[in-house]
Amino acid sequence: MKIIEKTKLWFGLSLAIMAIGLVIILTTGLNFGIDFTGGTLMEIKLHKAVLTEDIRTVTNEYDKDMSINFIGEKKEIVQIKTKKDFNSKKRQEVFNKFKEKYNLEETQPEKAEQFGATVGNEIRNNAIISTLIAAVGMLIYVSVRFEFSYGIASIIALVHDVLILICAYAAFRVPVNGPFVAAVLTVVGYSINDTIVVFDRIRENMKLAKKGEYANIANQSISQTISRSINTSLTTLIAIISLYVIGVESIKDFTLPLIVGMAAGTYSSIFIASPAWVLIKEKTKF
Repeated sequence: MKIIEKTKLWFGLSLAIMAIGLVIILTTGLNFGIDFTGGTLMEIKLHKAVLTEDIRTVTNEYDKDMSINFIGEKKEIVQIKTKKDFNSKKRQEVFNKFKEKYNLEETQPEKAEQFGATVGNEIRNNAIISTLIAAVGMLIYVSVRFEFSYGIASIIALVHDVLILICAYAAFRVPVNGPFVAAVLTVVGYSINDTIVVFDRIRENMKLAKKGEYANIANQSISQTISRSINTSLTTLIAIISLYVIGVESIKDFTLPLIVGMAAGTYSSIFIASPAWVLIKEKTKF
């Protein structure tokens, strides 16, 4: 299998996707959710399960982009989120609309909170810090278990996966909120697992090969592990796609980019990490 010989093609495809994502981000920006921008959250007990479309007949009057989720075992509590700052009077007005439509006996919503931009900035900073800590930790782990060249190549693959994931958020207009951090860390963890499998085989094959035959070693190792990587990824993707199909809106916001991220992780472990390792070995003494 000639993977390394087509390194420019694999890198070019990834750079093209990133370039498209960058254009989208520069023109329309990321769709930051309430967790990052601040806004208003309300939870109202309806005492019965209703359709999202019915809820929107009320919420569209205030914000057509309002996020709607259902919580509880019977999904009888509706949770609505908006980036707009609703004061107590406005929140009561929204609740009264629901009270009138669904004949509620309550005089107040189950929960009503207003978030400021300061909270959003704190969450954003914590997200960046947690991702950097994870990346550094993995660099140290891979470098100790293998050698520094493997660590650098794995970080290149991780950065690739995170950038592809961000591009997916931008392209599909998925809200960047709390689940975004979970999606990034999940993709990073999944990607490094696949990459280590390939690197472990490369290390074993290095013992039997001549020094300098890095491309041949990488091609051989990829051929020996590609079936395992693809089969494992397909099994995981089937489960995630099922969650996306049957899940509520909040689950879909998490699983859609996760599908893209895991596909990118499988791609990078084969077509990015190993070619990057070969380039590093051929041009340095790491």
